Amino acid sequence: MQITWLGHASFRLELGEQVLLIDPWLIGNPSFPDERREEAIAGATAILLTHGHFDHAADIRDIAEQTNAPIYAMVELAGIFEDSGLAATGFNYGGTVAIGDVQVTMVKANHSSCYNLGSKYIYAGGPAGFMITHAGRTIYLSGDTDIMADMEWMGELHKPEIGILCAGGHFTMDMARAAYAAKKYFNFKTVIPCHYKTFPLLEQSADALKAGLPGVDVLTPDVMEILTL
Repeated sequence: MQITWLGHASFRLELGEQVLLIDPWLIGNPSFPDERREEAIAGATAILLTHGHFDHAADIRDIAEQTNAPIYAMVELAGIFEDSGLAATGFNYGGTVAIGDVQVTMVKANHSSCYNLGSKYIYAGGPAGFMITHAGRTIYLSGDTDIMADMEWMGELHKPEIGILCAGGHFTMDMARAAYAAKKYFNFKTVIPCHYKTFPLLEQSADALKAGLPGVDVLTPDVMEILTL
């Protein structure tokens, strides 16, 4: 598999024949180099959206129209895009969708969610994370969240070996809290932090995450750097 950080909480996952864009916020993302947009979205086969906040969903319409990739999201949020004529599949906590030979299960996140539609914010269902499984390996994509007790059964049931964890603080758990959650509830081989460095009020370093997870391979790639795992 190949994992590419697109800055903030945005990722490109290449799993077999599938190219999944996760919360692809590119236009207006201070971390993302605008000149590499085409490269970032090339060949996309699906878009996974954890919730409706602007720093995750502001770019969705343009990317979906450009790539013809269907959107997968919480049912209420998917409905917003369906109403505007885009291909979208809504599902909910505990539901699993097949994207080719990739299985995506929606799990809870401890956060909030709304979508900016013109001059107003509208209800966008609950926030989510995803367990993404391909070829016998599972990635836990936390979405925006704090620590929650649900992580215990999520780790036991899904047994993810890779964790992509929000860890910037202020709006989500910070590096120390992410390390605590990873150590207490999961048995990750690899952890990749996100939702940090984008703005000054977020954490700028993953040092606390690394210090809290001895024996775990904590990777901090540059934006658009491809990790092969």
